[in-house]
Amino acid sequence: MLYRPFENRLNLELSKHNLYRAQWSILYYLANYGSATLVEISNYLGVEKPTVTRTVTRLEELGYVEHVPGKDRREKRMQLTEPGSKIYQDVRVTIDQFEQDILKGISEEEQLQAIRIMKEIRNNILQKGDNKND
Repeated sequence: MLYRPFENRLNLELSKHNLYRAQWSILYYLANYGSATLVEISNYLGVEKPTVTRTVTRLEELGYVEHVPGKDRREKRMQLTEPGSKIYQDVRVTIDQFEQDILKGISEEEQLQAIRIMKEIRNNILQKGDNKND
C-alpha cells in the first residue's frame, strides 16, 4: 500500500534532476560512506552486483562517479566526482522537502517509533530468510 506510491512520487521528485531512485541510492551511499566497491554497494542496497554495475556505469557516463585505486588492482572502488557531490547536494534539498511533505502531521516521536518498528520488521524478515532450513 505504501511502497508503490512512495516509489512513484520519489521518482517524480528525482526526475527533476534526471535521476532515478537506484541512481540516487548509490549517490547517497557514496556521499555518506565514502568510496566503496560494487560489492559493498550491492550489499547495502540488497540487490545483485550486475544491477549495481549497470547503474554505476550510467552514473559514470553522467560524470557523477569515478573509479579510484583500491588496495588490490582487481578491486573496483567508486567515489563521487565533484559534479557528483554537487548533484547530491542539489537532490538532497529536493529529498528533504519531499520527506517534510510526506511526514506532515506525524510527530517526531511517531516517526521514531515507525522507524523502530520498520527495523524490527526488517530484522524479522532477514532472520526468517537466514533460518529457512529450520
